[in-house]
Amino acid sequence: MTPDVLADLVRATAHAVLTDRGLDVAALPDDVGVERPRNPDHGDYATNVALRTAKKAGVPPRELATWLAEALAARDGVASAEIAGPGFINLRLASDAQGAMVGQVLAAGPAYGTGDELAARNVNLEFVSANPTGPLHLGGTRWAAVGDALGRVLSARGAKVTREYYFNDAGAQIDRFVASLVAAAEGEPAPENGYGGAYIGDIAARVVAAEPTALGAPDRDEIFRRVGIGFMFDEIKADLHAFGTDFDVWFHEQSLHESGAVEAAVAQLKESGSLYEADGAWWLRSTDHGDDKDRVVIKSDGRPAYIAGDIAYLRDKRARGFDLCIYMLGADHHGYVARLKAAAAAFGDDPAVVEVLIGQLVNLVRDGQPVRMSKRAGTVVTMEDLVEAVGVDAARYSLIRSSVDSSLDIDLDLLVKRSNDNPVFYVQYAHARLSSLARNAADVGLTPGEEFGLLDHPREGDLIRTLGEFPEVVRAAAELREPHRVARYLESLASAYHKFYDACRVLPMGDEEVTELHRARLALCEAARQVLANGLELLGVSAPERM
Repeated sequence: MTPDVLADLVRATAHAVLTDRGLDVAALPDDVGVERPRNPDHGDYATNVALRTAKKAGVPPRELATWLAEALAARDGVASAEIAGPGFINLRLASDAQGAMVGQVLAAGPAYGTGDELAARNVNLEFVSANPTGPLHLGGTRWAAVGDALGRVLSARGAKVTREYYFNDAGAQIDRFVASLVAAAEGEPAPENGYGGAYIGDIAARVVAAEPTALGAPDRDEIFRRVGIGFMFDEIKADLHAFGTDFDVWFHEQSLHESGAVEAAVAQLKESGSLYEADGAWWLRSTDHGDDKDRVVIKSDGRPAYIAGDIAYLRDKRARGFDLCIYMLGADHHGYVARLKAAAAAFGDDPAVVEVLIGQLVNLVRDGQPVRMSKRAGTVVTMEDLVEAVGVDAARYSLIRSSVDSSLDIDLDLLVKRSNDNPVFYVQYAHARLSSLARNAADVGLTPGEEFGLLDHPREGDLIRTLGEFPEVVRAAAELREPHRVARYLESLASAYHKFYDACRVLPMGDEEVTELHRARLALCEAARQVLANGLELLGVSAPERM
């Protein structure tokens, strides 16, 4: 019996109790839930439905809880229901009802944890979107891991997800990048506000090798722009692919200007009255939609401001049929939340079609000291640096397992340790240990059984209940856009498994006769291995069979 099934049972029982006693069933909340008590001595699950319903129903909470407990205790699969405190109800499941969860996990296999509540959503998920002026830094690397995991989680719950990378290949930062390449090719120092680092010299040399006459050509800067940005794009794409993050769409900002999309978006907003003219410039009435100030869209010299491309880009996404546009932006982009929602409203959309997630900074630490310089980029630490130090799996896992709302310090020394202090090792080792157990069981001819009612040891129950939480964890991770919930859950699952294995023998010893309990425990182990594999897949982290 999963927590969701138990919650449905509690609600159905409460509905029947209210009906039988002539009380208003409308007092019953829609989201009746059950939770695992912190103290397992209090039961397998607990519900506060009596506390939430009693006042509206017009009865004291403990009286309603008494009626509900009596009715729940009579339900199939419920071993006991006891009242606690002002009206909580603690529930214990019958071992066969609880153990049935093992069979459900095994039957679902890789699909366990998936759902369809987001099946109607067509999501554009834009993340990383780093300027093509250098290698991916740690901020972009965090989004590469978290964004890819979020896409997997949303897809697991039924959404149609398009992963999109927005190349900012227009504007002043590109001009500075090109000037830096030209200076490096000519053996000159980087211009003021230009880009440094060994990679600039590398790219410049590759441009000259590809276009030997570039430095003397009348369109020198255009050649360096076209070829240099192309090389940088290729490097970014290759780094992302090696990191396990691939995109469905690579969208170029420059295309919005070249296609006339910016002009069309501006014209539409002028026609609707969402833009007004002042001081020779055109302004978006973004304060009408919660922004702290109106934003310049067309400057007084007639050139589009940066936000003009953002507005055209949002219009393009909506024209492609996306009903939810998620932007994953860096810590310095808080202002974009209001202005993007204002742009959506200006086009007549519900601002809720735009969601902006802001990721905080990432710092690397080694030997207790911050790592600040890249061997290649010079001024920033890059994805390449992190992967070289700890590997793809450890890098991805460490970046995903914390909420993006908080800054993150990554201890490089910890992530290379093969110990339980290393979270990714702890989880992967649990999967490898379970895989080894399955191989050893096959060697002695032990196969999984189905008499799950035999699994009545406290550690077995704890592991089973932890397995039952996985679908809700994935659902919440998708709804709240928080894939770190999956990582934290996997650590709890690994802990529950290790405790179970220490307390409950799975394989027979020596000439010990194989029993149905051995077989049921082996099935429980396979269910645990399956859920660990499913969770790691959602994070884009491997599930090794040997370590």
